[in-house]
Parts: sequence; C-alpha cells; structure tokens
Amino acid sequence: MKHVLIILVIIGGLVLGALNYHVILLDDSLKILQKHRMTLEHTFVDARGTKKSKLLVDPVLMRAGFNELLEAEGITIQQPKSGPASAQE
Repeated sequence: MKHVLIILVIIGGLVLGALNYHVILLDDSLKILQKHRMTLEHTFVDARGTKKSKLLVDPVLMRAGFNELLEAEGITIQQPKSGPASAQE
C-alpha cells in the first residue's frame, strides 16, 4: 500500500509539472518555460525548423515568453517578402 501511495504522489507531481511548464524542442536544445495558466495546452512544443514562425504568433506561447526565448538563443525569424517581386524568385 505504501508503494502505491508513493507512485500516486510521483504521478501527481508529473501531472502538475505538465500543467505548469512548456517543454520546447528547438533545433539544438530543449528549453522549459513556465506557463501563464495551468493547462495541458502546448505542454510539448516542437519548434524545430520553420515551425518557429507559426509559434511566434501563438498567444499562449507569447505570454509565456517564447519570443524572448528565441531572442536569447540568437534565433531570428525573417519576414517573408510580399508583393510581385517574391513571386518571381
């Protein structure tokens, strides 16, 4: 009975951790950000490759500081060119 209680406490701690933190997988590292609210939304975020530009405008990640995290890592996102010049390239 004692072992079951210990296992339940550990599982409860893991669930609370999942509710309170974003785990963000970048191209060459794994970062953890504290969530703004307790929710399971965006618990694990895959931000490798070109997916970063979509994640920059996500309000949940913006409140958690995803933009500042990318700046601290030295990652910059270039704005796509607009207009007829980009269609010719």
